[in-house]
Formats: sequence, structure tokens, C-alpha cells
Amino acid sequence: MRLPGLLVFCALLGAAPGCAKKGQNSPAGASVVLVLDWVPEPEFGGFYAARETGGFARHGLTVEIRGGGAGVPVVQMVAGGQAQFGIAGADEVLTARARGADVVPIFATFQTSPQGIMAHAARGYRTLGDVLKSGTLAIEPGLPYALFLKKKYGALGARIVPYDGGVARFMVDPTFAQQCFVTAEPLAARKKGGDPQVFLVADEGYDPYTGVVIVKRTWLAEHPEQVKAFVLAAREGWTAYLADPSATNLVMHKLNPAMDAETFASAAAAEEQLTRSEDAKAHGLGSMTRERWETLGVQLAEVGVVDRAPAVGDYFLPLP
Repeated sequence: MRLPGLLVFCALLGAAPGCAKKGQNSPAGASVVLVLDWVPEPEFGGFYAARETGGFARHGLTVEIRGGGAGVPVVQMVAGGQAQFGIAGADEVLTARARGADVVPIFATFQTSPQGIMAHAARGYRTLGDVLKSGTLAIEPGLPYALFLKKKYGALGARIVPYDGGVARFMVDPTFAQQCFVTAEPLAARKKGGDPQVFLVADEGYDPYTGVVIVKRTWLAEHPEQVKAFVLAAREGWTAYLADPSATNLVMHKLNPAMDAETFASAAAAEEQLTRSEDAKAHGLGSMTRERWETLGVQLAEVGVVDRAPAVGDYFLPLP
């Protein structure tokens, strides 16, 4: 089962007897909220493009996009009905489901996770395993991908220090490596004259969908046409943004002036390869597969993030 199989699923729901009262599911003029898990940046460019180019409006939606930040409880907000749509990582979604949050994924922006480890190219590392053997590594050790790397490579030879969110230490210490998003810290380091070499965690076998749009399962059952409209508009928005992000970047820059125009452009360019996959090419941007969700569930259980992987059928295209 794949998305956009969801579109067929939603259409069937809309025609199914007893699913909803006549007209209840119509997206015409519907006002909804999309809450982000970070501030306005290129990783959300397609959603802003869908709003700015009229994509949401063409599909009958008025979407309020609320910027997030550290500590914003996106999953809880969606599960609690404070927002109809939210953005989260796939591992966060499964962890939340294991704890009882009844949210389901409908769209995955990044087919390849942008999470990585960056080190100085001058060190001549050939693999991520080499990076983990020596020097200093700034990483949040409790995150699922960090636990996965520890399980895969065993005891790490590098000295582990807290990740502080910047690149200042990286710029002054040639033995320093740190976690990163390929669309963020490496760009900042290069702008300052650094020589970052990035190793994607996805290449190590841990590749959760990132930038996943979630909804509450009961809300999906009650408003399938609004979900269908959102997915279609999001796909159009991302197609437009990847083709030409300039106008949308100007809008986001006004909302997030801390990021300069050059970085907006560089980050948007870096996203192209992350949003594409064979599934996305065949079934449309944002597509997902049951197999990848199953794999992620097993991995989270293996590293102890969850006691048991949530049953895929409970959250991947659940039937009301």
C-alpha cells in the first residue's frame, strides 16, 4: 500500500455509505491549521509555496501555517485537536503512537533523511565509522539515529559532547565533528570558509521519512476530502518550490530574517535530491511505502526507543 493510494482511499471514503453526512467532507472553504516543527525554512518551502501560489485555495482549503521551534509539541497538538495537520519525523510519529497518540502519516516530504554527521574533509575520513573512532563528536546521544549508530558500531572512540546547534566549535577545532542536517549546518560552515564533509545516516541503514505530515486518525475518517485536498496541494506546492524557490523564499525570509537569502537558496537547492525517490517518481512527491514504516518500527524496537513496534496496519492508511 502506498501514498498516493491515500487519494483513492479518501475518494472511496467519500462515497462510502455512512462515512459522513452529505457535504460534511467537502473541502470547499475549509479552514485548517498546519503546525511546523521548526521555524520557516526551506524544509517547509513546498507548503508555503502551496499557500502563496494558491494551491491550497484551488483545492478548497484555507491553511494557516504556524511556525514551530524547539519544544513545540506538534504531535500532541495534532492528537489533541489544536491543529489539523502537523509536521514531524517518522521516528517521532512511531514513538508517539507507541505511547498512545492516535496520529497517522499522510505525506512524507523527504524521502531520504537529511540527518548526517559532518567532519572536516582534511581529516580524510572514508566512512562514518572512521569519524566515530576518534576526535570529538557533538551529538544528542538519546536520539534514535544516535542509538542506531551506537548499536551498529559498538563503543564509540570519539569523545561525545553535547550538540549546541551551531558551527562555532567546528570552525576552530579540526578534530571536531557534529550532527547536522545537510540543508543547514554544512551550508553555514562553508559560508564561513569551513571544509565540511557530510556522511548521511541514511547511508548507514537508518533512513526514516522526514518532514512527515500527520493528522489525527479520527479527523481523517471524518474529513477525508480535506486530507485528499491537502495532499494534492502539497504535492503541487513542492513541485513548484523545487522548480523555482525564489518567490517563496522571500516570503519565508520575512518570517525568518535570521536566515539570509543566500542560505535560503542553498538549502532549497540541497533539497532536490532528498525529496526524490523511485517511489516518489512513480507515485508522486510525498509517497510512502509500508515496507519502510515496518523497517523503522523494527529498528526503533531494536535500539529500545519503543518496547514493541506499533502494528503498521494501525497507522499506515488506517481504514475508519
